Amino acid sequence: MTDCRTLAGTDLLQWRRQQLARGGAAADLDWLIDLAGGVSWASLQRLLLDPSRTVAMVQSLDVLSEFWQRHLHDNVPLQHLVGLCPWRDLLLESSPAALIPRQETELLVDLALTHFQAAPPSRWADLGTGSGAIAVSLALAWPTASGHGVDLSPDALSLAKRNFQRCAPNHNCSLHLGSWWKPLKSWWGILDVVISNPPYIPSSVVHGLEAVVRDHEPHLSLSGGEDGLDAIRIVVNGAPTGLAPGGVLLLEHHHDQSSLVMQLMRDAGLVEVSAATDLEGTRRFAVARNPFAMSS
Repeated sequence: MTDCRTLAGTDLLQWRRQQLARGGAAADLDWLIDLAGGVSWASLQRLLLDPSRTVAMVQSLDVLSEFWQRHLHDNVPLQHLVGLCPWRDLLLESSPAALIPRQETELLVDLALTHFQAAPPSRWADLGTGSGAIAVSLALAWPTASGHGVDLSPDALSLAKRNFQRCAPNHNCSLHLGSWWKPLKSWWGILDVVISNPPYIPSSVVHGLEAVVRDHEPHLSLSGGEDGLDAIRIVVNGAPTGLAPGGVLLLEHHHDQSSLVMQLMRDAGLVEVSAATDLEGTRRFAVARNPFAMSS
């Protein structure tokens, strides 16, 4: 469906005004023009200042109009329509097989990198890898480390594999099908850092989410059970066995779960438990360490 063509800037701007009159946010439409149309945000801003410019499009305006219509009226995420999602410095493939990577989760990767500024870990794991966003970022940041990505969904693992091929073809990360810690039994006790963005939304809340999320993203990756903590309990309770002595666990959780998650970590015997905030100052992440082996 690719239709490379050169358009007058006035034609693109007129089309943009027509689409915004149908509804939606300008930022979302400009994202579509960039990722699907091939006209970057910076180029669009220059065009707004000088409409006499011409622009090269990689998709026809008819195709973009169809995408915008489906987004507005069927609540289909733009990332699924375009098949791409910018995240950190990556351009990931996106599909209904896994959650669309969120901006706040970028900070979870930053936390992991901060903990290993002096030297990379030897082994790491991403539990519930989904699209592979976290795992790809860690594999690129720590090319000498041995990585593992785990997911219960075969479709999600296929998507993660494609994102590794797309963004980190020379990666040192193995992908495993299964539930949380179980596929990594051979590596229990030697994982230096485990990072996870598990499903954490209470099941009663999932059905009240915006339609663009509720109707198009996998509930397996959203619902964390009655209190939202089912998956988090499994990850936390497996950490003392799965982590190496002194190994680090980093979790993302719901905006109102910080105290509960940190208490679960303490109850499991983890130490140095702390919280970290997202870009809005909300405690969104929990960090803990497995105790070092006691000397005899």
